Amino acid sequence: MPILQTIQLTKQYQMGAVTVNALNQVDLSIDKGDFVAIMGPSGSGKSTLLHLMGGLDTPTSGEIVLAGQSLSTLSDYELTRIRRLKVGFIFQFYNLIPTLSAAENIALPMLIDGKPLRHYRGRLEELLELVGLADRATHKPDQLSGGQQQRVAIARAFINQPEIVLADEPTGNLDTHSGMAILDVLQRSCAELSATIVMVTHDPRAASYAQKVIFLQDGRIVKTLVCQDRETALPSIMSEMAALEV
Repeated sequence: MPILQTIQLTKQYQMGAVTVNALNQVDLSIDKGDFVAIMGPSGSGKSTLLHLMGGLDTPTSGEIVLAGQSLSTLSDYELTRIRRLKVGFIFQFYNLIPTLSAAENIALPMLIDGKPLRHYRGRLEELLELVGLADRATHKPDQLSGGQQQRVAIARAFINQPEIVLADEPTGNLDTHSGMAILDVLQRSCAELSATIVMVTHDPRAASYAQKVIFLQDGRIVKTLVCQDRETALPSIMSEMAALEV
């Protein structure tokens, strides 16, 4: 069974008398351990799709099934709990709490749930090691570079061992070198944690780190590209994006 499925997923917005189809009957299946990139021109529905998959918004019609559970059947309380326990989020801006250390920011979801941190010390140390911040655990956000802050945000997304991690332009606020380092971390997370990641990006280089790239146009999936390796994937991704943006 896939970790996440969308079935005829549709999202419409009303702009005055005009109905805008942000997403139009999208069928998508994500398996455990997949690293999927979503690309498309501005306004193609990328972020809308990501927000719907994470339960941050509700569809006009269609279905989202996460770990075998239909999100449309859940109450607001249940949906909030699902987001907290089964979905990890990584955003372009790091959203760290400035008064907390790196380790405390990573552990924040556990603290919110009232879980004793002593039971998860090993998990916290594993994630600090994975993101290369074992020697920065006590540093506050203003003592960390942008790339290091994003590493903290990545580790925080994985602390609860979520079913899926959704990343919205995770390298968009970083320089090229830092961005590539973050993508290496995401790629290793799939390999070492058996993580499942869906990443929205406008950058073909970022998308080339994924195993699969899904292209959206006008709210529909128009192409799916399986990436064998970064070197061969990048020209194909760039070609597809150029065709869509004409």
